[in-house]
Amino acid sequence: MRVFLIVCLSPIVLHCAHTAPPANEVPTMGSAEQSESTAMAESTAMAESTAMAESTAMAESTEDSESTAMAESTEPAESGEQSAGAAIEREALEHCQHAQELIDAGDAAGALIEIDAAYAALLAFPPPARRTDGGVSDDHEQISQDIRLLISRLISRAYNPTHEVATASSDLGFATTDNAEVQREIRSMTGSQREDFIAAYRRSGRYRPLILKKLEEAGLPSQLSWLPLVESWFQVNALSGASALGMWQFISSTGLRYGLRRDRFVDERLDPEKSTNAAIAYLNDLHRMFGDWPKALAAYNCGEGKISRLQHAGSGFMDFWDLYALLPKETRRYVPRLIAAVQIIEDPALFGMELPEPDAPVIEVMTVEINRPVKLAAIDAALSLPAGTTAKLNPALRHQATPDENFILTLPKIEGEHDDAKATIVAAIAALPVWVAPRTDYVIHRVRPGETLSQIATRYHASLAAIMRVNNIRNPHRVWPGQRLRIPLRG
Repeated sequence: MRVFLIVCLSPIVLHCAHTAPPANEVPTMGSAEQSESTAMAESTAMAESTAMAESTAMAESTEDSESTAMAESTEPAESGEQSAGAAIEREALEHCQHAQELIDAGDAAGALIEIDAAYAALLAFPPPARRTDGGVSDDHEQISQDIRLLISRLISRAYNPTHEVATASSDLGFATTDNAEVQREIRSMTGSQREDFIAAYRRSGRYRPLILKKLEEAGLPSQLSWLPLVESWFQVNALSGASALGMWQFISSTGLRYGLRRDRFVDERLDPEKSTNAAIAYLNDLHRMFGDWPKALAAYNCGEGKISRLQHAGSGFMDFWDLYALLPKETRRYVPRLIAAVQIIEDPALFGMELPEPDAPVIEVMTVEINRPVKLAAIDAALSLPAGTTAKLNPALRHQATPDENFILTLPKIEGEHDDAKATIVAAIAALPVWVAPRTDYVIHRVRPGETLSQIATRYHASLAAIMRVNNIRNPHRVWPGQRLRIPLRG
């Protein structure tokens, strides 16, 4: 089995530009005929006061209330065939994440066992759904390809853990253009979306200094620092209908490809610094594939597989505007929106805009390593911090609590000697009550021929409604042989 993986998967790394499917699900935007006030409705116009499951609203102001703990139940519901794919995706990604951890710990043999299990899960992925035009679902293609690419990289790391692939790009300049499509987005951002644009610009001050520093280190154009304005209005907890999460709008599989951990307690897509690192690595890879920023950005939106297929279907070199009419509607708007945003920000007076002073960057911080599950609100109280401070500095914690394992906690810098301050914090946290995580015990059941959901519920003494909820099933009659279901256990 392992030899098969090495032989069959290695070419994927070499030819990912030709085979990779859509690699990021991003906000769905309306067509040109739709009202500009509905643009980017599914992702970026999220009110910051939206209540997230198992999260605590930050009490600063309506504009600052960014709930950060995201429970799995916030993922958009799936039905029928989609739920089986989601369960197998989770299983494969969990094996890949365990493999990464084992490689980092120096256990290559254990990592290869996890890699084999991930590939076995991938082979059980249900057949792709067909679109009305006969094509294969982009979501299915993207998830499958993300996992294949991740497995191939893990195999390479397991056999040669010290090897790192060098990256290089050409034509790194970001050239703007001015045409009817860009002008339409300028009218939208200075018109119906004016208040959203101004709020996002103000919010950008919290994160953009960090992004600019990372872009400079990577040798990438500074204009890319405005991409989160287009993606999420600079909201760290933005969640799209396609389950893309965070300021940079990663889906789970693409996030894991670029090192973002996601498990029961932590989702690093919500971490501004770690997700920025992942986004820059992904953008750099896309630029290396396509050679210019407009096509790279289009691929960030609809997936490198989509752009690669369109480009190879044409004759010779094609730039973004050559491909424009063939792109999905939201992607046709995505690149002009970034160009429009850059033009407005560089000369707001020209477009009748008066931009506010950006928010101050995140306060000076320190980190401490702890190994105790406690509520973040209790840490605020113990350290005499304003309510919500610890949660705001640790947005990747999904339950507003630290996990029961070693965790690097970010806190405001405390005056005094560095080691003494850390010792004081660790002692204060050690005295706090232990937080007990909600139970999520379950078993995996493979549906047999002729078996119904009611029979499965009876067999495990489980609630039919609970099984449907855990597996995102809307119709209890839509199960089929071979489907894998999570069965929650009582007690």
